[in-house]
Amino acid sequence: MSRYLRPAVRLAASTRAQATRSAAPSPFLFKTTAVSSLQKRSYADASGVKEYTVRDALNEALAEELESNPKVFILGEEVAQYNGAYKVTKGLLDRFGEKRVIDTPITESGFCGLAVGAALSGLHPVCEFMTWNFAMQAIDQIVNSAAKTLYMSGGIQPCNITFRGPNGFAAGVGAQHSQDYSAWYGSVPGLKVVSPWSAEDAKGLLKAAIRDPNPVVVLENELMYGQSFPMSAEAQRDDFVIPFGKAKIERAGKDLTMVTLSRCVGQTLIAAENLKKKYGVECEVINLRSVKPLDVAAIVKSVKKTHRLMAVESGFPAFGVGAEILALTMEYAFDYLDAPAQRITGADVPTPYAQNLEEMSFPTEALIEQYAAKLLRL
Repeated sequence: MSRYLRPAVRLAASTRAQATRSAAPSPFLFKTTAVSSLQKRSYADASGVKEYTVRDALNEALAEELESNPKVFILGEEVAQYNGAYKVTKGLLDRFGEKRVIDTPITESGFCGLAVGAALSGLHPVCEFMTWNFAMQAIDQIVNSAAKTLYMSGGIQPCNITFRGPNGFAAGVGAQHSQDYSAWYGSVPGLKVVSPWSAEDAKGLLKAAIRDPNPVVVLENELMYGQSFPMSAEAQRDDFVIPFGKAKIERAGKDLTMVTLSRCVGQTLIAAENLKKKYGVECEVINLRSVKPLDVAAIVKSVKKTHRLMAVESGFPAFGVGAEILALTMEYAFDYLDAPAQRITGADVPTPYAQNLEEMSFPTEALIEQYAAKLLRL
């Protein structure tokens, strides 16, 4: 019912004070980690590095693309007058106007279809879903109308559209608001699928998505929006993009390759550091960033060095991203493995609402550390 209890702020006069709009609580601002002190950008240091939240990075990417390309526009529920359910589009209505930042009714199939039509007509829409769970109402538009058009037109008709919004579980939102769609959309030919972790990931991948001539699915994470990361001077430039299909080694190592994505990257880094402190082993942590195309070469190169592999994700175990990583590694690097590859995933159950059960349903730092130690026989 929570999606129907949205504030009527979109009905208010456009002259309402910005402070009033910003102060209104969102029914979708569920509890997250305590990061309120990290919500604002800090001053740059001597090297030009600045602290950005993931939310700020996404907002900056959208603003830069709206500024540089008049064909770009944003549409979705509460993206304009309410500044976005998660404040990712904060300030964009005031800066670019109601023709570039558009509030829609609660009808995912309708506004997603409108966005696909606009893209087929030559515009570059950014279609925001309040959560990717709601995009199931529009999955026909995404898969059949957007993803397949280029192939079915013989390469004649591009469809420059970006689908974005929070993906996966949050905190206490129940099974219908907690699904991870990485494997779903990653299995569809014609879609590119990315899943950022850090602020630099978020900005670079979103800008690349908006500039790509065909459909891109950007799977963000609600629990990461308020997390703060250092942003290099290069990433602060308005021409910064991250190419698809290029994973990033977040931590170099020689004993175990740990491939992960989205929020699980941070958890895996903590587990890797704990393993070093306790056992002296060096784990290599690879941030996929791009689900499709997948950087198989980076994974294989790392496995050739470490001879062991573990995939970590929060999606379901059956037919998931981890399953694909293990299968491809067996295909291309089987002879280099000194132990069976393993995967850590979410539990094969609809996400429970109860906090204690929810915590048992997804990877934790302790669980990752435990399974890695077992794989390494420590």
